Amino acid sequence: MKTLNRILLLALGVVLAVAVAGLPPRGDIQAPSHLAANATGAPVAGAYYIQNAYRHARTPNMVTVILADYRGFDTLGETLVVFTGAIAVLFILRRRTP
Repeated sequence: MKTLNRILLLALGVVLAVAVAGLPPRGDIQAPSHLAANATGAPVAGAYYIQNAYRHARTPNMVTVILADYRGFDTLGETLVVFTGAIAVLFILRRRTP
């Protein structure tokens, strides 16, 4: 069984190494994530946020603008799910057995 685990781990390592080798260099301005249009010529969603985040919210931190302004309800929902899970775990751990 250990041999099978090691073979699977080695195979996963090879797949990850090949995937990382195919990534563009860090900071490459021609990387697909930095382009305003994809290969078909359609606009990339991230380009809109990069170009308009400061203008819409007057906040220099783009991540804050996206999470708080553009995706506020989604972030609120995620926070509510985490809070509900934490309360459930608290009730389970504090349950007393007779």
